[in-house]
Amino acid sequence: MIIDFNELKEISVPKMNGGDGEVIAKMQVNEVGRFVESIIPPGSSIGPHIQESNHDINYIVSGEGIALCDGVKEDLKPGVCHVCPRGSSHSIINTGDDDLVFFTFVPQI
Repeated sequence: MIIDFNELKEISVPKMNGGDGEVIAKMQVNEVGRFVESIIPPGSSIGPHIQESNHDINYIVSGEGIALCDGVKEDLKPGVCHVCPRGSSHSIINTGDDDLVFFTFVPQI
């Protein structure tokens, strides 16, 4: 299976989960799971939310930020993979001067 993010429609989500600014995303959902390329611009964030469907696996491509997972602060930088287990609460905040770019995979249950 190949997912070509270059061919997917980009959407902008203002104040995602009550966060600040906007999140820009391209997403494909199929029988394997949800695949998302996300960009969080400087000063923007994904607000805190419960990860209900399954584990949320985020691989950081570029930029800097933090994830707060069940109250624990985790530094995000290129090459880091942040995993939020199902049932946990988390948020992602861009703390840098450049876009925070990452890929997310949420497996089907």
